[in-house]
Amino acid sequence: MAVVIRLDVVMALRKMRSNVLAERVGITEANLSKLKNGKVKAIRLSTLDALCRELGCRPGDILDFEADGAHGHSEATRPPSGEFEGV
Repeated sequence: MAVVIRLDVVMALRKMRSNVLAERVGITEANLSKLKNGKVKAIRLSTLDALCRELGCRPGDILDFEADGAHGHSEATRPPSGEFEGV
C-alpha cells in the first residue's frame, strides 16, 4: 500500500507555478519540489492546509491511496478471514 502525492497534477490543473506556491505557503522551493516528486515521508497538517487553501482544493485532491496485493487489497486493508463473506 502506498500514499501517493498528486500535488504536481493539482498544480498543473490550477496553472500554479512552484515558486509562487512555495512563497504563498511559506515553504522553500526545494521542499515543495520534494513534495511534488513524492520524496517525503511526512507532511505537516499546517502545510497541507496551506496548500489546499492556496490551490482551492481538498486534501484528497493532493493525497491518494493505492492498494497493492491480490485483488487490490493489501494485507492491511483486507478484511479478516470470515468477515464479509457472502455479502
